[in-house]
Amino acid sequence: MTTTGRGSAAHLEKVEAPGSMLTEAAAKALAVLRISTGFVFLWAFFDKTFGWGYATPSAKAWINGGSPTKGFLSGVEVGPGWLQDFFHGIAGDVWTNWLFMLGLLGIGLAFVLGIGMRLAAGAAVAMMAMMWLAEFPLDRTTAGGEPSGSTNPITDYHFVYAVTGVVLALTYAGHTWGLGKRWAALPFVQKNRWLI
Repeated sequence: MTTTGRGSAAHLEKVEAPGSMLTEAAAKALAVLRISTGFVFLWAFFDKTFGWGYATPSAKAWINGGSPTKGFLSGVEVGPGWLQDFFHGIAGDVWTNWLFMLGLLGIGLAFVLGIGMRLAAGAAVAMMAMMWLAEFPLDRTTAGGEPSGSTNPITDYHFVYAVTGVVLALTYAGHTWGLGKRWAALPFVQKNRWLI
């Protein structure tokens, strides 16, 4: 506690150790960011699964035999040729579809619920890195010589989502308006701290 003078009366003010606590407002803002980011991943999962007609028409829904990765990955026309070949080669594969969709669902649920934030952040970084490579914003033109549509060669939405995931995990954002505290108290999580 420190004492600061205000007029003739002394006022006691609680001072936290530097960097040890978030303010209540900051914790709530991070909770809103966490839930909103989780909803982005969950929405993508449900739209691709059921074809709600936003990014995915009903006829191309995963439950109707559509592929959540084929259209995007087979259309990769930027980046080094070997990278384009890699993405074209895995486009629409069963394992690619399942890994992508489980990633969307797992990251989305973890962020919305506030559990497994470290694991979800790592998965989000990996997914966003792969998607960044597929869109390869460093290229100004496609393999066919057309403008790539890249608006920023480095810091695009993939980078922002990846950094957001890391910040959410490092600040224990799942503890506010989430199940993070209860999750962290579970014995198997206590023994495996990477699951926090």
